[in-house]
Amino acid sequence: MWKELEEIGIHPLTTASAVDEAMANKSGTVMIVVNSICGCAAGNARPGVAVALQNKVIPDRLYTVFAGVDRDATAKAREYIVGMPSSSPSIALFHDGELVYMLHRKQIEMMDIDSVAHNLVEAFDKYCSTPGPSVPVDVMARAFNMLMG
Repeated sequence: MWKELEEIGIHPLTTASAVDEAMANKSGTVMIVVNSICGCAAGNARPGVAVALQNKVIPDRLYTVFAGVDRDATAKAREYIVGMPSSSPSIALFHDGELVYMLHRKQIEMMDIDSVAHNLVEAFDKYCSTPGPSVPVDVMARAFNMLMG
């Protein structure tokens, strides 16, 4: 499940120090996906993120931590997600070091892939300026076994 995200340009952070290092640069936009093995929500979160990263603008830096696997990294990432309850899966967007957008598990559970993507694209359009996509559409489709028409 982490490999899918890595294949679309999202870098895994597996230690607390790696999270601190990634978050040290406060300029621009950072997305952190708190990955999860929960099939009900994560099964739509990961491909929703992949579709959103086909947008014309995307975050400057893309990271993931894996809840239940990389516990220290996940705990450290959650320290940066100030004022929000722990949630996995979840997707946090930071702009210039400040949390500006959060998609929680409870929200994701009520969404399909397109809804997750749509919500993220709205946030990307508002806060991001790095040209997308993160990877060509065929790479994204192959990573998630999607049929693209």
